Amino acid sequence: MELDTSTLMMIFFILFLAVSIWKIYAFLPNKELPDDDTTEESKTDLTNIVLTTIKNSDGKLSVDELFVKIEESEDFDAQRYWRFNKNRLNQLLNTYHQAHLVKKLHLILYVYVLLLQLQLVYMLQH
Repeated sequence: MELDTSTLMMIFFILFLAVSIWKIYAFLPNKELPDDDTTEESKTDLTNIVLTTIKNSDGKLSVDELFVKIEESEDFDAQRYWRFNKNRLNQLLNTYHQAHLVKKLHLILYVYVLLLQLQLVYMLQH
C-alpha cells in the first residue's frame, strides 16, 4: 500500500490537531478554584462587605478611604480576595449603582403607566 505525500500530510495534520485539542482540554481548569473571587457568590459577598463598610462610615468616604477600610474590615478575607484592588472596587460600585438605577427606572416607568391608566379611566368617566 503506497500513500502519497498529501495523504500523509492530511493524516498527520488530523493526528496532531487531535493531540493539540486534547492538550488544551486537559490543562484548562474544569472545577472552581478555592480562591476564585470571580464567582457570583464571591461578588455578592464582596458587595455586601463594601455596603456594610459604607453604612458604618455614614457614606462619607472617598474611594481611597473606602478601599483602605474594606481591607481593614474583619469580614474581608485577604487570601480569598487576593485580586481585590481599586479597579475591582470601582467595578463593584458601578455594577451596584447600575443595577439599582435600572430598578428605580422600572419603578418610575411603572408609576407613570399607572398614572396614565388612571387618567384614561378618569377621561372615560367624564
